Amino acid sequence: MSVAVIHVENLGKRYELGRTRNRSRTLRETIGEGAGDLLRTIRSSGARRAGTEFWALRDVSFQVTAGEAVGLIGGNGAGKSTLLKLLSRITSPTIGRGEIRGRVGSLLEVGTGFHPDLTGRENVYLNGAILGMRAREIDRKFDEIVAFAEVEQFIDTPVKRYSSGMYLRLAFAVAAHLEPEVLLVDEVLAVGDAAFQKKCLGKMSDVAGEGRTVLFVSHNMDSIQRLCNRALMMEGGALVADGDSREITSLYLARSSPHTAPNEHIDLVGAQRRGTGDARFIEANYRNPRGGRTTHAVPDGPLEFDLVIDAQLPVTLESLAVIIYDGTGVKLLNADTVTIGESIALDAGRNTVRVHMEAVHLLPGQYVVGLYMADASSTPYDYIHRAFEIELLTSATQSLGRTPPRNGFVTCRFTASRVL
Repeated sequence: MSVAVIHVENLGKRYELGRTRNRSRTLRETIGEGAGDLLRTIRSSGARRAGTEFWALRDVSFQVTAGEAVGLIGGNGAGKSTLLKLLSRITSPTIGRGEIRGRVGSLLEVGTGFHPDLTGRENVYLNGAILGMRAREIDRKFDEIVAFAEVEQFIDTPVKRYSSGMYLRLAFAVAAHLEPEVLLVDEVLAVGDAAFQKKCLGKMSDVAGEGRTVLFVSHNMDSIQRLCNRALMMEGGALVADGDSREITSLYLARSSPHTAPNEHIDLVGAQRRGTGDARFIEANYRNPRGGRTTHAVPDGPLEFDLVIDAQLPVTLESLAVIIYDGTGVKLLNADTVTIGESIALDAGRNTVRVHMEAVHLLPGQYVVGLYMADASSTPYDYIHRAFEIELLTSATQSLGRTPPRNGFVTCRFTASRVL
């Protein structure tokens, strides 16, 4: 019988909004707070204050057995990070309980558990001691940790002088190599470059393959599917779906990416995004430029996107990309200006950029569009992983009211006839 190493039962975390608790106060602060309470009482005419409680997590229950690799997905504010912090004992639950059996390695924020004034070497041994390891056990893993993190030259430098990438590489190497029985990893891996992310996913796969348990938070659905057989989806602090990772990630993408029609106005102001914000996508629409205002997008045909961008100051986009994913998050197409050697200068304020794809060789079906723009150092101004959905149809699929079985993604021109 499989043993549950993570057991969560009716777990909840409530925060008090607008109040600071359990802190020593000066006489001046006490008098000031009392005066403030009196004014609020007068203004409300004795009415009870409402809306001061916020449940970041509520009534969450699930189990993870030994050796499982489980993905945890959901939008910003869904409660994923709160759940990991409760399991890591960084904060205490308001209700319910969450238990982990075994030694836990966690990477929830860059450098969590590191002391900035200690060197990389000292922090490796400190973290090992916190995990209950003996010095000779850490000695045995030390060279492997440093090699994985690629910080040999700086291992005796205080980590406060590390770049965020160096900090992250060493923090992950420590968490993954000091033989935890349960590894908790938050979306922090998104900070690293593509090569490092691939390296980390490989290491987590090795950890899971050794019979240890992984609970992995990510917005990258492809990574979730490659690493995890099972996924949990959260919304508004509640667990709303639990099952096969491909089914759950498809459900998540369907819920989080609005389906739009050609020439329909798409408001991106409230979209989930990351980047510096010096320039932001605020509107978009798409069309088949040869089909008129109402004609759908078609396989093998052209596809055109108008992207409205708000720039805080005049900036130059060295990379602007329209990315098309399948329903499970696999990247199928990346139309990036870098590949054609084009840069785009934006004025301060509102700008419209048109991206014209001469032919989109995808089978009929629904696809997710992502939007990206960055400067010359590849620092993103704005990145919306799931901006909206589009649908590619043909006249045949319209008349049949269905699409053919999905075997691959790319279209090809062909004929079929009986040979006499």
